[in-house]
Amino acid sequence: MREMDVEVEDAELVRRIGSGSDCEAEAELFRRMAPRIRLYGLRHLRDPQASEDLMQQVMITTLEALRAGRLREAEKLASFVLGTCRMTVLDLRRGARRRQHLLEQFGALLAPVPSSMPNLDHERLARCVQNLKERERSVVVMTFYDEQAGADVASFLGVSEANVRVIRHRAIHRLRECMGVAA
Repeated sequence: MREMDVEVEDAELVRRIGSGSDCEAEAELFRRMAPRIRLYGLRHLRDPQASEDLMQQVMITTLEALRAGRLREAEKLASFVLGTCRMTVLDLRRGARRRQHLLEQFGALLAPVPSSMPNLDHERLARCVQNLKERERSVVVMTFYDEQAGADVASFLGVSEANVRVIRHRAIHRLRECMGVAA
């Protein structure tokens, strides 16, 4: 009987999220699904940070789908989230394989790093990026890692393009300070 209650609750949650901006329903969805997604990520990606990234990406995808009413069978919310996890992990692996293939194919053609450029401390940079405010980190990652245009970042974050430029500028300044690089 308990399983049936969860299905009804999931269906009600889907209905509430789809009907408008119900922050409580979205928070409940996060509370229910985030631990499951993290566990899936740990099992399949074997990296805690990648698992956190997967959780955020799947939650965003799920919320967008629910808000747009794209889930046909509301009682199958957990299955939808699991399928989204599976597809996201497959996309991540496919992208990694594609990058590796391109690097193998064209890596020799890449220009060598000039000797005047200092060696980059990747661990320190990762810590510096992690210490940024959440919005700054999102802008930096979306701009430089995901290579998204300012308009796309602005649309995703719900801010203006000018605001994205200001956030990016401040984040880069903080990263330079953290890395000990003169501006």
